Amino acid sequence: MNDKNNKIPFDEDNYTHNINRNNERVLDRRGFMKTLVGAAGVFAVSSLPWGGVAAKELAGLGEKEYKHKKITDIKSLAIGDSVDFKFPGEHDDAILIRLSDNKFVAYQNACTHLRCPVFWDKEKGEMICPCHHGKFDAETGAPTAGPPRRQLPEIQVNVENGVIYAVRVKRYEA
Repeated sequence: MNDKNNKIPFDEDNYTHNINRNNERVLDRRGFMKTLVGAAGVFAVSSLPWGGVAAKELAGLGEKEYKHKKITDIKSLAIGDSVDFKFPGEHDDAILIRLSDNKFVAYQNACTHLRCPVFWDKEKGEMICPCHHGKFDAETGAPTAGPPRRQLPEIQVNVENGVIYAVRVKRYEA
């Protein structure tokens, strides 16, 4: 038998000679965890400015008055009727309801459960979300049935010279 074929070709006594190479970084569990915690810290610190911007925006939401936007004329909205409009932006759906001769209420009409549109049911005198049978009180915007737990964000309206204007979105109070 040839002794040369049975000999290990390297000085080491095993075949792991190629695992640790020169100048190769070794990452054990402790090193991996340090890297993971460091990356999480960098991510947390880098997101702080955006949190500050969001907090500043939310803090001023109740005091922010938008450019007054004409919704409709009083004479074109009968008692018990509603009209859809956009406020404060062009992608923010809202609804105005005339409850009595001088009582107008307006809300953002995205359900507070899953943002489905809310509709006014004149015959029943309630606001309805058809997605999950949520219902809201037209006087207050508070949920009365279904899965929604928060009231609809109210839009403050002003009446000037026979015209109804949207003025601001009232801040939601928990």
